[in-house]
Amino acid sequence: MLQIEALAKSYDGTPVFAGVTLALQRGEFVAMLGESGVGKSTLLNCIAGLDRPDRGRIVLDGEELGALDDDASARLRRTRLGFVFQAFHVLPHLTVAENVELPLRLLGRPDAARVQALLEAVGIGALGARAPAQLSGGQLQRVAIARAVVHRPALILADEPTGNLDPATAERVLALLVAQVREAGSACLLATHSEAAARRADRVLRLAADGVTHV
Repeated sequence: MLQIEALAKSYDGTPVFAGVTLALQRGEFVAMLGESGVGKSTLLNCIAGLDRPDRGRIVLDGEELGALDDDASARLRRTRLGFVFQAFHVLPHLTVAENVELPLRLLGRPDAARVQALLEAVGIGALGARAPAQLSGGQLQRVAIARAVVHRPALILADEPTGNLDPATAERVLALLVAQVREAGSACLLATHSEAAARRADRVLRLAADGVTHV
């Protein structure tokens, strides 16, 4: 499903990473470990088309992302990607349920039952009518996770999705991500510092400045 070949990225002449090559198959849950500042978030942003690599290729379902213009890249994110951001990026003027349902509405497929099921799955089933400002950081993280998977994307990119969660809730969220991968035939690339989260993965990779290796 996803192929990355010899990817490199730098900012203002300072290398972030280089020589990153990896592949994800459908139904695969892959964790990526790495020290802070090594470029895990940057790599996810490049895969999502939110940032441009300096060198290398990213191919999703046979489509080379570097060949897409901004509109085509946005359509790909809307239809085939689910992204869990560290900063959540929930919309303050929408309720929790409306935030989660937004990807479905953009695709013309509103589904209140699907939204409620996912809110229940992440443990905030009673909070759908609340505004984001009324939620804690951990609750906002769960909103972001539910929103990322609600439209059953082909590829889930999860950037530290358990960082603000207690161990029991983190396990619940990881179980949801694994279930979405298995049931929908998706793939998930999880960037994390957590060894416990990485243990749920089918494979574990380690990102360093000079590339990515299997653990």
